[in-house]
Amino acid sequence: MLASLPPAIRQYLIITGNYWAFTLTDGALRMLVVLHFHQLGYSPLQIAMLFLFYEIFGVVTNLVGGWLGARIGLNKTMNIGLGLQVVALLALTVPTAMLTVSWVMAAQALSGIAKDLNKMSAKSSIKTLVPAGAEGKLFQWVAILTGSKNALKGVGFFLGGVLLTALGFAGSMWAMASVLIVVWVASLISLKADLGKAKNKPKFGDLFSKSRAVNVLSAARLFLFGARDVWFVVALPVFMAQTLGWVIGESGLFAVWVMATVSFNRLPLTSQAKKQASA
Repeated sequence: MLASLPPAIRQYLIITGNYWAFTLTDGALRMLVVLHFHQLGYSPLQIAMLFLFYEIFGVVTNLVGGWLGARIGLNKTMNIGLGLQVVALLALTVPTAMLTVSWVMAAQALSGIAKDLNKMSAKSSIKTLVPAGAEGKLFQWVAILTGSKNALKGVGFFLGGVLLTALGFAGSMWAMASVLIVVWVASLISLKADLGKAKNKPKFGDLFSKSRAVNVLSAARLFLFGARDVWFVVALPVFMAQTLGWVIGESGLFAVWVMATVSFNRLPLTSQAKKQASA
């Protein structure tokens, strides 16, 4: 059935499937790290420190990812992201005594690089699959991808709680790595080799915007997303477990509800809904 679809649609579905699989493991990994290290007696500040390199290396990857994708191809950057996530997951399967703060921070750094390589590759590659002049279709495809990401991130949080209860921390890492390896191999085989590769190699200096307004907005976005992750990814789950006495599954379900609400509000409106909204 997949083979009968137009090439652009097939590539879109492969990219979306990669992105969905990665997003599920990324959300689950965050919840697993927070809850597992809370159970081990780490303070909220120590848990937050575990995500420091995740955010820092994600910012750096966001900066250079587009330039790298244009030079070597978005298929390669997406597959590098999937591979790095597998390495990050396997690095956390070591015995509990080896899970020091520095070790987990290093694994989270790899995961941060992987996440932004995967996200950048997925969103940028869609632009290459939509014909010129079809901006409406491009908006719809990107909106679906972005909206589904937020919903799946919430599902990933819930999945992390379920996996921690059912398989334990190391078992969860092995399970997610195994699934992601299958996705990674399929991606290596299926994605177009020249996807998103620029004919003219961009210069490194082209990374930086010459617009002050764009730079200010970029800096504001950095602080906004950092604040969101500190509150939602670290502080809230710890508060629910420690103060409210919620079990792991309840925290995960709350995350699903929040992310589903966000995703619903970001989905593209139908023409009828647009008319009603403007009335």
